[in-house]
Amino acid sequence: MSETTTIQVAGMTCGHCVSAVTEELTQLPGVTDVSIDLVAGGTSPVTVTSEQPLDGTAVAAAVDEAGYELVR
Repeated sequence: MSETTTIQVAGMTCGHCVSAVTEELTQLPGVTDVSIDLVAGGTSPVTVTSEQPLDGTAVAAAVDEAGYELVR
């Protein structure tokens, strides 16, 4: 069964930003899809589909590794 989680990420402004965050999040265990609705100049919603519950610490670390900020 799939789980869908939506997080908010600040600092993304372009397609490269979307690619960087998508690449990091898809490396997390169980993640099957990442969808980002890029919002210019604001906080962008990121929908992550996974086969298991996401580890919040791992998600925050992945977003940070991509160079962006998880908004809590």
